[in-house]
Amino acid sequence: MKRILLASIIALSAATASAASYKIDSAHTNARFEIDHFGTSSNVGGIYGLEGKLDFDLAKRTGSIDVKLPLANLQTGSQHFTDHLKSADLFNAEKFPEMRFQSTKFVFSGKKVKAVQGKLTLLGKTHPVTLTATKFNCYQSPMLKTQVCGGDFTTTIDRSKWGMNYLVDVGMTKKVKLNIQIEAGKE
Repeated sequence: MKRILLASIIALSAATASAASYKIDSAHTNARFEIDHFGTSSNVGGIYGLEGKLDFDLAKRTGSIDVKLPLANLQTGSQHFTDHLKSADLFNAEKFPEMRFQSTKFVFSGKKVKAVQGKLTLLGKTHPVTLTATKFNCYQSPMLKTQVCGGDFTTTIDRSKWGMNYLVDVGMTKKVKLNIQIEAGKE
């Protein structure tokens, strides 16, 4: 019995540490944004139904993320505000129907993912962005019946770098906080 238990632990450890590809779980993956509204309140919204892929190898301390954020799935809780965000004033969703983040490097501290460096494409322009990991973990999912890896990531961008300049000339901030939560099931 002890040998079976030990063999199971070794097999699980090897599976956790080996390289694998994971498909983004749209039900547990989203991107939310927050922007200060003239020092009075914060405007918030989110993009749901994200799609993409995660590759991860803890043993080699490597990984990659490629995630698409469909702007058709942008929501705010107010249809009027959502429609305005999708308009040419801001996201211009008709011309640019998705945002995309593609990593260039996973940054580790020991065995912990600390950040993911990459490129964010928005409004047809691509600029470097570093997502700081506030947590990252892999576990055996009882619901998906496979290993799942993912985490919570945050960054603040200057939206004007992508040409999103709506109301900047009258004092609205350029800084937008992004929070991205990713979970992906092993393929």
